Amino acid sequence: MPNAVRKLFRTCNEVFTTCEAGTVPSPGDIERLRVILDSMGPADVGLTSDMPYFRTIDSEGSPPVTYLHLYESEKFSIGIFCLPPSAIIPLHNHPGMTVFSKLLFGSMHIKSYDWVELSRNANENLDPSQAQPIGVRLAEVKVDCVFNAPCNTSILYPADGGNMHCFTAMTSCAVLDVLGPPYSDSEGRHCTYYQHFPYKSFPGDVSSVAENEREGCVWLEEREKPDNFNVVGALYRGPKVR
Repeated sequence: MPNAVRKLFRTCNEVFTTCEAGTVPSPGDIERLRVILDSMGPADVGLTSDMPYFRTIDSEGSPPVTYLHLYESEKFSIGIFCLPPSAIIPLHNHPGMTVFSKLLFGSMHIKSYDWVELSRNANENLDPSQAQPIGVRLAEVKVDCVFNAPCNTSILYPADGGNMHCFTAMTSCAVLDVLGPPYSDSEGRHCTYYQHFPYKSFPGDVSSVAENEREGCVWLEEREKPDNFNVVGALYRGPKVR
């Protein structure tokens, strides 16, 4: 019997080999991967909560996040983010990707968003001083809650399911991520970071958003990678992937 990581790799290889960027795998293939990930825990990837990656470090700002690289090809990648308490992975997107995130242990707050599609002429009749700045778009909150392991795998899609998300470690925790396809600057899949503003920050014409839904909307503006977000790589020492 193949170990859980090897089974995950083989299934990813089957599912993503024929998928192009922006193409969501079939419901059956989504379910195949979800079932495997739902069954996985820290022991399946050789992790324990007392490893150095998860220790609190006395320093200013958000503590560093450790990334364990398991596999990457043009079609998909597998990796693990290891977060000590209070570590943050800031709000960022996943262009053209289907992403599976499995919380292996610990407690994590996840807040995610999808874009709100407004009419093309939403700002045409506004005074320029009232329109939102270029590069700012309206988004709606999809998820805003704390997840406690063991829990189901979170899945996001190119245009749904919370394609832009932020992770905050409530305790030390680890997240197993599968990206199909992975980021690629050369293919236009650049990781973009965002800052958010309350809905009332810009009085643009958002009549296409129902009044009772506006409370869940925010404006997102592209930003540079936050200076206090530090990811360090470490060698994966768990069971063989292939």
